Amino acid sequence: MTTTADDIAKQAAGEAAARLATDGMCLGLGTGSTTAWALAALGRRVQEEGLRIRGVPTSFAAERLARRVGIPLTSLDAVERLDLALDGADEVSPALDLIKGRGAAHTREKVVAAQADRFVVLVDPSKLVDRLGTRAAVPVEVLPMATSPVMRALERLGGVPELRMGQGKDGPVVTDQGFWVVDVRFADGIDDPAELGRAIKALPGVLDHGLFLGMATEALIGRPDGTVECLRPAGTPAP
Repeated sequence: MTTTADDIAKQAAGEAAARLATDGMCLGLGTGSTTAWALAALGRRVQEEGLRIRGVPTSFAAERLARRVGIPLTSLDAVERLDLALDGADEVSPALDLIKGRGAAHTREKVVAAQADRFVVLVDPSKLVDRLGTRAAVPVEVLPMATSPVMRALERLGGVPELRMGQGKDGPVVTDQGFWVVDVRFADGIDDPAELGRAIKALPGVLDHGLFLGMATEALIGRPDGTVECLRPAGTPAP
């Protein structure tokens, strides 16, 4: 299998993230291709170093991968707080605001990230943007019966909504909660992410959206040469 520059960047970010874990930590385990590298590296540390950690997965896919690589799992019912959450993103702004949800797990990812003392985002340089919404759509998790009225409301908010359809099968993508996903694009990006987030969340039938604002404490940027840069919001001290 050919290793691409993109693979090298993602692997570098994932392995750097895995090195943040220390004995006794409870971790949030995100979903996606970059985070998969972190989970694989954490699994090796568990097996080779005897690292004692527990993980809370954000999706069925993350749970299956964690079990496969040997990461012991727990749940938010069993722990009061998480020490560290690791996850990817579709876009990262200079303030470390995010768009997430390409894997349709953003609602669970947001719950887990909100419980973490430290939320570290793992991306490659292609995910860095000056303005949210310029490349990625904002995913909105919607009760199936509310899809049409929610899409009309999203149009009134200036977006172009599209129901996400499954690949290689008939019908919409279904989340782990049994909801559908509407992807909404904004032609010139998002003017006010906080206001948009409040407006979307207030729509009847919406469970949550993929705007993660003011949540990330750091971003690890893996690069094609294997180096990793750590970004933090302005004025934030290193942990």
